[in-house]
Amino acid sequence: MTIASSADHPTRRDFLFVATGAAAAVGGLATLWPFVSQMNPDASTIAAGAPIEVDLTPVAEGQDIKVFWRGKPIYISHRTKKQIDEAQKTPLSDLKDPATDESRVKQGHEQWLVVIGICTHLGCIPIAHEGNYDGFFCPCHGSQYDSSGRIRQGPAPANLPVPPYQFVSDSKIQIG
Repeated sequence: MTIASSADHPTRRDFLFVATGAAAAVGGLATLWPFVSQMNPDASTIAAGAPIEVDLTPVAEGQDIKVFWRGKPIYISHRTKKQIDEAQKTPLSDLKDPATDESRVKQGHEQWLVVIGICTHLGCIPIAHEGNYDGFFCPCHGSQYDSSGRIRQGPAPANLPVPPYQFVSDSKIQIG
């Protein structure tokens, strides 16, 4: 008669060692996971700095849309030929903050104006297609911007800022 050794057949003690080790490993990972994941940036932080893509296809000529990037309103205007001509013909001497229309739009896409929609006077949100210059009007203190986002009248000291953006196709832009 031969006696079976524990090397040939697992014993109850072997099973308990393996089960205890597996439970300790799972428990250790479950304890460690929150500490590791809390080191990652918050989803709102990631979204706040991330570039956004905007499809321009639904925006008809003469219309504008407002999107948000980094918590700021961004106006995207599809300017008419008349608006472009008026903006390009405006003498720089008529402007408080001189800037050419060409410096505020992308070459080959002059019909699209992209500006941060925050008045440079006290941070109000201007209204598009209002005022004397067919651009933006800030109802808080009366600042008026032309169709290129340049300050023309009122207390605002500077033009509406142009955010960093690029055309990824003829009908899509990336802001940021």
